[in-house]
Order: sequence, then C-alpha cells, then structure tokens
Amino acid sequence: MDILRVLRGTGDPLGIYTPIAGAIADISTFPDLIESIYNEANTLSEEEADRLHFALIRLQIYADVHRYENMETSQRMKYVAQVLEKLIFGSLMLEGGEPGAVSAE
Repeated sequence: MDILRVLRGTGDPLGIYTPIAGAIADISTFPDLIESIYNEANTLSEEEADRLHFALIRLQIYADVHRYENMETSQRMKYVAQVLEKLIFGSLMLEGGEPGAVSAE
C-alpha cells in the first residue's frame, strides 16, 4: 500500500505528506510527530490547506474501502487522518455513521 499515493491523489505531493505517511507506517512515532505536523500545516497556504484536508479525507475513504484487506493498516490510516483533521481543521467532514448507512430521519 502506497500511503503517499493515497495522500497525493491525482495532484502534486505536499511535503507534509511524508511525516503523515511515516506516522501511519509506524504508529508509535505519531505522538512525537503530531506537533511538527500541526505546525507545518499552519504554514500552508489556503490552497495547500484545502489539498491537505482532502488528502486526510482521501485516507479515511481509502481505509473504509480497504478495511477488510488489511485491518491494522486501515485502522492506523483512519486514526491518524481523523486525529489530524480534527486537530488542524476542527471537525471531521465525514463524521457520522458507517459508509452506506441510511438515516432513519
């Protein structure tokens, strides 16, 4: 699984993707990296911040789609993406029920 490719999507990579991919590859480093990732995110332009936001959403979607192929990696991807999205952007865009779930309302 190429985490950097998932983060990049069809666009150009951002430098901040490398430490995020590193945190997913070795989750034990995430607590040590979170502050530097947050500080780097705060230096991004508005357009780059939007790209980062969609990269984090892309990780969550990828983790959901591939959750049964490699559960441990999928859980790490989703955890890192959700923690960073909430820390950097204040909320989770995909927050809610399971994908495909239909609301009773």
